[in-house]
Amino acid sequence: MATLQNDILTLQINSLGAELCSIKHNDTDKEYIWQAHPEFWKRHSPVLFPIVGSLWNGKYINDGEEYCMGQHGFARDMVFNLLSDSSQKISYQLESNEETLSKYPFPFKLIISYGLEQNFVHVNWEVENTGSKVMHFQIGAHPAFNLIDTTEMSKGYLGFSEKELQYMLIKEKGCIDVSEHYVLSLNEGLLPIISTLFDRDALIFEKQGISCIDLLSPNKKPYVRVHFESPLAGIWSPAGKNVPFVCIEPWYGRCDRVNFSGEFKDRDWMNHLNPNEIFKAKYSIEII
Repeated sequence: MATLQNDILTLQINSLGAELCSIKHNDTDKEYIWQAHPEFWKRHSPVLFPIVGSLWNGKYINDGEEYCMGQHGFARDMVFNLLSDSSQKISYQLESNEETLSKYPFPFKLIISYGLEQNFVHVNWEVENTGSKVMHFQIGAHPAFNLIDTTEMSKGYLGFSEKELQYMLIKEKGCIDVSEHYVLSLNEGLLPIISTLFDRDALIFEKQGISCIDLLSPNKKPYVRVHFESPLAGIWSPAGKNVPFVCIEPWYGRCDRVNFSGEFKDRDWMNHLNPNEIFKAKYSIEII
């Protein structure tokens, strides 16, 4: 486990999945990241690569050949190599190998970096196509944040700058029906976190122009703000478990639509890299 620290925050990062496992405030020792208790959810903040969400029937077709891959891909379960470590930034790298190529036939390098700037945690991704053909991929974040100062009556709120949003839900086998959209009406931009909110899995937002989502306590005081530039986002917590955390997830991609049977490159929200090309993206967590 590696440590990154400044005067305000201390981070803990695991080489397994290059996963951010802890954000603590130095003055209060308050922990903001879910601590992966397995009875609820065994992860902290996994990276989703080279897919976000599920494939229809867990399979995809690339150049006419069938491959199998589990939900959210494989990067979260692989050990990354430490690339650089300084007082302000730490970087990890994952490279394709025989194991990855058996399920994802694209040579790649994936670099995940964490930096601290006052009360901000900056997360940067770099995906490089090291092969000779066009590479198709998705990438996303899945950070889980502790619900703080909850009461018997309220777990808190998620906060948006918008007054109304459209969202989609998981329909079948972890995939969505793109013809079904739902309206999320917000009171002063706030969405109460209630026990039934995620009964149908994640709420998926696409093409909504959302650039940040707040997490607020029951007294409506924000304590975490996630900033992002991604075209999609999800919010999620395990259904039916009354868990003390919620995930705020910036995505460059999402699950398949129901019954999708086309080529991998033609999945919704795919990113494409030419040989030697590099994709860069980032998001930030602000501790308020």
